[in-house]
Amino acid sequence: MAAVDAVKTLDEVRDVARLLKKHRGEIYSDLWVFGVNVALRISDLLPLTMEQAKSGMLELQEGKTGKLRKITLNDTAKAIVNKRIVANPDHIYLFQVDSNRARNKPLSRSAVSKAFAEVGEILDIQLGTHSMRKTLGWVMHSQGASIERVCKVLNHSHPAVTMRYIGLTDADTQAAYSEFEIRI
Repeated sequence: MAAVDAVKTLDEVRDVARLLKKHRGEIYSDLWVFGVNVALRISDLLPLTMEQAKSGMLELQEGKTGKLRKITLNDTAKAIVNKRIVANPDHIYLFQVDSNRARNKPLSRSAVSKAFAEVGEILDIQLGTHSMRKTLGWVMHSQGASIERVCKVLNHSHPAVTMRYIGLTDADTQAAYSEFEIRI
């Protein structure tokens, strides 16, 4: 599996959503926006049902780790849920395909991966399904959240994992010496 990046500016986050909507449709854009707000793995995100999401609180067991997660949906995520419920009242899944071949099934991981990669190519970003999680982690960190808090949100076992995961680089470390100059 190829390494993917976090999207590191809010303008680029918006660009991804806009380009997904333009090239792949609203469902992919909605998935992106919802995904960067809840930071779930794609394997936990795609099977979410309308019923699970409409309460404003997600409670699920992560497929990869088996850990229980509780996620309070923020206003942006709630707006996506409400929009999708109104537009698709007969759907079972939050991100359900409207196709005769895949009736009553969520988007597939491969379709999402392909859509994200195409948009990433346009923006010159290594974009994949994990980019949603990485992006929330990066945004939290860049806006001043402690690495421990980001670690907890992403449900990582150790801050070092989180630092690697969100893409903190040697250049970021070196920049700190200039940004945080102590003058006496």
